[in-house]
Amino acid sequence: MHPYLQEDHLDLKAEVHQFALEAIVPIASEIDEDGRFPWDNVKAMAERGWFGVPVPRRFSGMGRDYLSYVLVVEALACYDASHAITVSAHTTLATSPIVAFGTPAQKARFLPLLASGQVLGGFGLTEPGAGSDASGTRTRAVSTRGGYRINGSKIFITHGGVGEIFVVTAVTDPAAGTRGITSFIVCKPTVDLEEARRLGIGHRPELPYSAGFTAGAREDKMGWRASDTRQLFLQDTLVGEDQRLGDEGDGFVNFMKTLDAGRIGIAALSLGIAQGALDVALDYTTRRRQFNRPLWDFQEVRFGLAGLAAEIEAARQLTYHAAWLKDHGQPFAREAAMAKLVASELAAKSARTAVQSLGGVGYTSQYPVERMMRDAKACEIGEGTSEIQKMVIGRHLLKGIDP
Repeated sequence: MHPYLQEDHLDLKAEVHQFALEAIVPIASEIDEDGRFPWDNVKAMAERGWFGVPVPRRFSGMGRDYLSYVLVVEALACYDASHAITVSAHTTLATSPIVAFGTPAQKARFLPLLASGQVLGGFGLTEPGAGSDASGTRTRAVSTRGGYRINGSKIFITHGGVGEIFVVTAVTDPAAGTRGITSFIVCKPTVDLEEARRLGIGHRPELPYSAGFTAGAREDKMGWRASDTRQLFLQDTLVGEDQRLGDEGDGFVNFMKTLDAGRIGIAALSLGIAQGALDVALDYTTRRRQFNRPLWDFQEVRFGLAGLAAEIEAARQLTYHAAWLKDHGQPFAREAAMAKLVASELAAKSARTAVQSLGGVGYTSQYPVERMMRDAKACEIGEGTSEIQKMVIGRHLLKGIDP
């Protein structure tokens, strides 16, 4: 047994793998090609509790540890990264900030809907002019009687269309730099009202929907194509003071902490892609014959995949360790950055190797490895590029040698 995993972890992991084989594998290629959000599977995952794995039971979550959540994301990503990022973005970017920084009233109001998957959520951080440099936020929130008026836009937002509850960052004090950024909980109806009504996801009358908060067209992406990604617009959007998340000026620190946890999720997603690609390559090379013997008999093939297996296990140890540190209240920002850096770059390497191992058919949609190769690239960009991870790690290295 893996040193980090208990019996209940293994049972959960097996449950997710079985679900993926039955419900995700048959449609993964089709929804990727169409760029279609998997509403029915989202409903099924919500019914299993996977949108609230680490959320306390009193808020309709599963009350499991963060490692359990990591296992769910990893297992889903073995078969389709779009399903995995749907759970990951919802959990770490929309739900977790409210768990960590919300008032008791905010938690009671929003968490049961999010943790149960009755409503999908997202995180409005990235802007057209503020990507890796999130301190360059231009969205403004001006204090009004009883609340705030927000104007600005966000870009590349997961669940931008299908989601309804968003944690959004905006500048409340332009003269204060990063200390002038504040977070808000802002709500809008899903763009897919027909699907929402059919499945009972979203479109909740008790939510404080704000006029002027809208989503743009769906992004036509290279990978994660079945995941919903859009621009968000806030035009004279009014929110109540009770929708401010934390104190004024806490936004930058809070979203940095949010991203630290999110990076563990992306590391888990990357692990899933890497393992899934290796599994396909192993199956194919042991069955495919060339020169009167299986491809696996060629040392170049066998050594290449054996090396990948070792690297995947090393990345898994990094990722599980980061999750363990978070679960035990230990500092984990450095380890999260390391896990995200190593696992995301390994996902890309594993997918490329799998495509090469399969040869011509690996370059077609007949096998999932070409999709995995496209999906893996997003892992090197989302929630902090590889270069940003190295900056984070570098800062922690300096802390260890400064007098």
